[in-house]
Amino acid sequence: MALGTATGVTSSAYELRFDAGRICLDLLATTHPDEKVDSVEVLRAWITGSGLVPPGTPLTHADASWLVGFRELRGHVGRLVHGRLSPTSPSYDVSLTRVNELARTAPPAPRALRGEDGTLVRELDPPEYAALLGAIARDTVELLTDPVARTSLRQCEGDNCPIVYVDTSRGRRRRWCSSEVCGNRERVARHRRRAAIART
Repeated sequence: MALGTATGVTSSAYELRFDAGRICLDLLATTHPDEKVDSVEVLRAWITGSGLVPPGTPLTHADASWLVGFRELRGHVGRLVHGRLSPTSPSYDVSLTRVNELARTAPPAPRALRGEDGTLVRELDPPEYAALLGAIARDTVELLTDPVARTSLRQCEGDNCPIVYVDTSRGRRRRWCSSEVCGNRERVARHRRRAAIART
């Protein structure tokens, strides 16, 4: 289902959801190739679609301040993830401090309720904005302090693609964020190069 954005552009749930292996990296991916989280409505869809809250969780209380806060956190996450190999810049330390501050907030508290068929389902009361930011900040801390996860971080080899993902493939040989998008572009470009060489 398409969701209207503030600019009149529509973003499908698929476009909003990118499985980079961690929710903090999924948030980071919302900047490519263009800003995807461009309205509060789209942010609500991302929060639910990313699995940060269970489907059906009330988010009508989200407002423009949420949009500012999620984008600010995304910037800090990007600075930490992209700067992990040379974490010496002052902006890295500012981001590290901010992410650590946000990570102190308690996460949204789930509760188990009986569903219509009697099985237990997870539900949240309308979550506080700070609790959701805290959950993403904690995910960032856990990712960057886990030696195994950290060594599995890869940046897509696609042309001008900044997406970072956790490589869980066999042999850790994954090259692209998406075989269907960046991988396909690379294969098409390779084919064109071969064809051009053959013509000459």
